[in-house]
Amino acid sequence: MNAANKKPSRRRPMAEINIVPYIDVMLVLLVIFMITAPLLTQGVKVELPQASAEPLPPESKEPVVVTVDTKGNYYLNIGDNQKKPIAAEALVNKVGAVLRRQPDTPVLVRGDRDVAYGRVVTAMTLLQQAGAPSVGLMTEAPEPAPRRR
Repeated sequence: MNAANKKPSRRRPMAEINIVPYIDVMLVLLVIFMITAPLLTQGVKVELPQASAEPLPPESKEPVVVTVDTKGNYYLNIGDNQKKPIAAEALVNKVGAVLRRQPDTPVLVRGDRDVAYGRVVTAMTLLQQAGAPSVGLMTEAPEPAPRRR
């Protein structure tokens, strides 16, 4: 074989994508989201009664939510101290101020299933005094019944 008969070998460029770094980044992001997701839940721990109900339409404004815990304390999802109980007078004043600025804001009551019924009714009365034309009640979707064979 002489050198004149040899064809120069041409190397073709490699067209493969190395996805290992992308997988590493995805796993890091997954771990970060798994750690931070439980920290994002806010509010007071209440056990809502279960009932079948239609959810709010997605285009509606963020509602004003008054929470009534098992001890009968009121909490409001407005302001800096959302995890501190609020007095009835302050509740009426704050909700009234929101409704004067944005009259079509939905108003909801989120009552624990073990709270006295009278405390939830009192919260609804306070919201009506603040100027809420209607007050909704928040519930959890019922758990599906076990299947029988």
